[in-house]
Amino acid sequence: MKKHIWSLLSSYLTRRKPISKSPIFRSFGQNHLFTSSTSHSQSDQVITCKASAAVCWGLGEAVKVEEIEVEPPKSSEVRVKMLYASLCHTDISCCSGVIGPLFPRVLGHEGVGMVESVGENVRGLKEGDLVIPTYVGECGKCSNCRSGKTNLCLKHPLTLHGLMPDGTSRMSIRGQSLYHFFSCSTWSEYMVSNANYLVKIDTRTPLSDASFLSCGFSTGYGAAWKAAKVENGSTVAVLGLGAVGLGVLEGARTQGAATIIGIDTNERKRERGKAFGMTDFINPTESNKTISELVLELTGGEGVDYGFECTGIHSLTNQLLQATKVGRGTLMVIGLVDQPSLDINFLTLLLGRTIKGCVFGGIKSQTDIPLLVNKCINKEIRLENLLTHEIRLEDMEKAFELLKQPDCVKALIKI
Repeated sequence: MKKHIWSLLSSYLTRRKPISKSPIFRSFGQNHLFTSSTSHSQSDQVITCKASAAVCWGLGEAVKVEEIEVEPPKSSEVRVKMLYASLCHTDISCCSGVIGPLFPRVLGHEGVGMVESVGENVRGLKEGDLVIPTYVGECGKCSNCRSGKTNLCLKHPLTLHGLMPDGTSRMSIRGQSLYHFFSCSTWSEYMVSNANYLVKIDTRTPLSDASFLSCGFSTGYGAAWKAAKVENGSTVAVLGLGAVGLGVLEGARTQGAATIIGIDTNERKRERGKAFGMTDFINPTESNKTISELVLELTGGEGVDYGFECTGIHSLTNQLLQATKVGRGTLMVIGLVDQPSLDINFLTLLLGRTIKGCVFGGIKSQTDIPLLVNKCINKEIRLENLLTHEIRLEDMEKAFELLKQPDCVKALIKI
């Protein structure tokens, strides 16, 4: 996994053969079927291809690996040959209908891939570039982008309708259109994305790091860094030490937090949390006290400056809010909740506390992701500590079972 992308792609980048015969396609052991050309890239003819993909056919149904057809990119679009992807609990939420019950759908929103072809009017990306797909764009010009207060671009917004900006899909199966997941679908050998949702990254980036940066870890890291803006010397409590929670720990440590409390019922997270900057650990199952009581006890009765809710468990939100400081405590809600609303204790909120939510940790895709990539290259962030399992795309039907294992943090998928 330490292998850098450059060694994999060097033959591709200097190729003279048609793309379907390029060594990079043979090196990944793929058996692709290609149909006639239907579009043009900026340099070569673009082909329509068939590829394996993980498809969810309906609410609560198991994922099936199917052969699908991926169309050429249209104007402002890019087709990407996915190299690696990773598992995220948000994908499970999609299958259960929390994020719009749109089926059939190709899942996956974390990953890293190589630009295979580009449509017209694409600037800054070319065939062979290494890219991370994102679900939040950044134009740099709209009022939100210029405000310095949010990463939610108005021109390239978070999309939940499962289609490209023109209202159509680029994927189909046996003549039936497939929905995309957000602005991408990374659990597929190929995917098409609007160019504004792709981030070109340094070829020295380890592939596993790149995949993990495309959602979970970055969401947590950014929540502490960009959204909450944790200050030096502050106190932090993080509820749920999955990939997002571990990202919060690392972000809080980088920001200079003095006390970083990790909270999880899985005792195995104690040692893993320490690797990302955790100073104290609370396992609620070891006490009859509430989470808020345990945090207050650990902080001399004051509570923490910042609480980060990363589990999405509805009933725990009030607990962590009550564990923040009176008059100035902030609760960051990051975990995806499976209910449309939350019940909040009004008095707890009235006493000067703040609740705030964020998407992708407040991280701006084009501005901030390259900074995180550099930290990984320079070993300032050690994302290899997240990796616990590796699987192949053809084994995706078993993948969700991995997330139920107590030692699973991140599972890497080789496409």
